Amino acid sequence: MALPLAKIKEADVPKKIGKYVIINKVGHGSTGTVYLSHDPYYRRDVAIKVYNIDVDGDAERARVSRKMFFNEAHMVGMLQHPNIMPIYDAGEENGKYYVVTEHVHGARTLAAYCRPDNLLRVDDVVEIIYKTAKALHYAHSRGVIHRDIKPSNIMLTVDNDVRIIDFGIAICNDSDASRIEGIAGSPSYMSPEQVQSEDLTPRSDIYSLGAVLYELITGFRSFRADNLSKLLHKIVYATPTPIHSYRDDIPEELENVVAMAMQKEPSKRTPSGNQMAADLTRVYKGLRNTYEGLDNREHFDVLRTLSFFHEFSHAEIREVIRASEWHEYEEGDEIVREGEMDDRFYIIVSGRAGVESHGQQLGVLSNGDCFGETSYVRGAKRTASINALEPVTILRVSSTLMEQVSAATQLRFNKVFLRSLITRLQS
Repeated sequence: MALPLAKIKEADVPKKIGKYVIINKVGHGSTGTVYLSHDPYYRRDVAIKVYNIDVDGDAERARVSRKMFFNEAHMVGMLQHPNIMPIYDAGEENGKYYVVTEHVHGARTLAAYCRPDNLLRVDDVVEIIYKTAKALHYAHSRGVIHRDIKPSNIMLTVDNDVRIIDFGIAICNDSDASRIEGIAGSPSYMSPEQVQSEDLTPRSDIYSLGAVLYELITGFRSFRADNLSKLLHKIVYATPTPIHSYRDDIPEELENVVAMAMQKEPSKRTPSGNQMAADLTRVYKGLRNTYEGLDNREHFDVLRTLSFFHEFSHAEIREVIRASEWHEYEEGDEIVREGEMDDRFYIIVSGRAGVESHGQQLGVLSNGDCFGETSYVRGAKRTASINALEPVTILRVSSTLMEQVSAATQLRFNKVFLRSLITRLQS
C-alpha cells in the first residue's frame, strides 16, 4: 500500500488507530489516508489505511467507501500468497474504518514504468507479469476476482518482487458485501464485459492484465480517447494498435500473449492466470537467451575494461547493464543540453565529449568518465551541455531503474560515481 510521501503537520497525525501507535502519515488518496505503524507483537512495520467514509457529505461516495472497507476487511488472512499484499487486520474505531496491511519500504508501482522514455527491459516485464498472473490464478481459485488490475495496483519491492494491492472492489464468491453496483474499476483497463456491466469471471482480470502488459511494453495505453464514452466504445469494439507499430524488437510470441489475453469475447481469451504464466515462460526463455548473449559477449566485456567498473563484481556490472541503455552519438551531436531536466546518469564507454556552459568550453570527457550529477536532485536542471567531439558511445543509466537493483550494487555505483565527480572537480 505505497503512496507518495506527503509533507504534513504533526497535528494531522493521530497518535493511535485501534491498538496501533502511528509513526507518520505516508500518503493520501481518493478513498483514504495511509499511515505507517509498527506492530511490536509480530515485530513488523504495517500500513494502516483509514477509509474516507464521510466524504464531504456525499452519501453515495460514503456508501461506496464503506463497501470497499468491508470488502478488504473480508480479505483478512484470506489470501496467503507471496505476490499478493497481505491484509493482517481490520477494524472500526469512533466511526473510522481501517485495514492493516504489510508496509513495503521503498516500493513503487508499475505506473512508474508506463512511459516510452522509462520502460523496463522486456524480459523484466515478462517476469513481473508472470508473477502477477500466478498470483491472480491463486486468488481466482479462492473465489476472488480483483476487478481493478492496473499498473498502480501492482507494486514492485526494492528486491524487484511483486505485490498485487487494493482489493477494495473485488468480487468474493462468499461475500454479499462485495457487490458494488455499476461500472467499478479503472476504465482504461476494464474488460469489454466489465464496461457493459455484465457478470464477470476471472477472465476479466486476465484481460486487464493483458492491457497492463501492453502498456509496459509500449509506454502507451491500449485504448485512448478524449472522453469516457469514446473510450468505453473502443474497449468494446476497437482493436488496439499493434505492438510492433511501436517497437520492432518485440518477439511475435509476446505480442500473441497480449492479443490472446485481450480477446473481446471471454470464451476466446486466455483461460486462466496459470495458462498466461505458462505462455510467458516460453517467451521469457527466448528473451533471456538473447539478452544474456548480448550482455556476455559485448557489453559486459567492454564495461569490464573501464576504470569506472574496476571495483564492481561481475553480478553488479550485469545489474547496471539491466538498468541501462547503450546509445551512440556522431561527432557534433548534443548528448545533454544545459537547462534541461534529466534523471539519468551517463558513463562514456568510448570516444570524447566536450563540456560547455554558457557558451564557454570547460573541459573534455573520455572513456570511463561519468556525468549526470543532477540525477541526485529531483527536479534539478543540467548546468552544462555535453557534446560529442567524435563518435561517442554512452551508457545511459536510469536513476529510476537503479532503484530496483540490489542495495549492494546501488551503494557501489553511488560511491564510484560520486568519487569520480569529486576527482574531476578537484582537478
